[in-house]
Amino acid sequence: MRAIVLDEHGGPEVLRIREVPAPQPGPQEVAVDVRAAGVNRADLLQREGRYPAPEPRPAHEIPGLEMAGCVAAVGPLVSRFRVGDRVAGLLPGGGYAQRVVSHADLLFEVPANLGWAEAAAVPEVFLTAYDALVLQAGMGAGDRLLVHAAASGVGTAAVQLGRWAGAQVYGTAGSAAKCLAAEGLGAHAVVEMGDRSRDFAAILDEHVGGHGFDVVLDLVGASYLDRNLKALAPRGRLITLGLVGGVRAEIDLGQLLSRRLTVMGSNLRGRSLGEKASLTAVFAGRVLPALAAGRLRPIVGTVLPWTRAAEAHRLLQADAVIGKVVLEVQ
Repeated sequence: MRAIVLDEHGGPEVLRIREVPAPQPGPQEVAVDVRAAGVNRADLLQREGRYPAPEPRPAHEIPGLEMAGCVAAVGPLVSRFRVGDRVAGLLPGGGYAQRVVSHADLLFEVPANLGWAEAAAVPEVFLTAYDALVLQAGMGAGDRLLVHAAASGVGTAAVQLGRWAGAQVYGTAGSAAKCLAAEGLGAHAVVEMGDRSRDFAAILDEHVGGHGFDVVLDLVGASYLDRNLKALAPRGRLITLGLVGGVRAEIDLGQLLSRRLTVMGSNLRGRSLGEKASLTAVFAGRVLPALAAGRLRPIVGTVLPWTRAAEAHRLLQADAVIGKVVLEVQ
């Protein structure tokens, strides 16, 4: 089969397609012929050598943490899927390839209303956002939610999930067009943060009557930490998923004590098979029906053939896309 293999680390130009042996499914695994693969910031870090694949390392380093495609073969202990089924799911890597192998418990059926590019845009952003907001931060009806980078892949999923769960959703985004996109998905107000030093907490304060936010979903990191804490309501929860704004910051512990705040972080790739399987099952039972009914939808900003993977990485690096970047695999 063909795959995009990282024989070296560096800029987008190191993304090259070459022949490698096709993987074979184990007893509880499913082989999938990939039709589309989502592009994520973790892929950019891996390409640069800053986000290695988890152990055990594969023989060939192939990026790609999510995909959608057709079942090509199943292991002898797999009963949930059959050859020809349309599936999507999370991967520890390997999505930029014509075929992948995944444990059956990490896959879910693709709803009939989603095309391949839309299906490939679901796993990372919707599982990440649902896990962070609902399962970890405990967001519920009536909560005030602030989503940073609200027009990004995870951001567009989080805005929709917030409204779907009955929260009052607000956001920040990097341009006027991105603010409009997030508002079109249901955010009440979105602050333009082309200048990341703006005091979004003060700007949004009037929209929430000075009460602060119950949950803040942060995809920026250190540079937003102090303002995030100030934006939280008493007993508010801050969950950080991204670090594009830095990894180190000072924290005023007095704020945590006096207002009983919670600060947490999360990612998916490093979790155990059992944890990811449990999350996939919860997602398939609670969120997938809403995607199938059209109440939630993946936002795909750009679809490119995988021969243009370098261009896809440059677009994501430049924050030039609203929603997801997806590669069509041929």
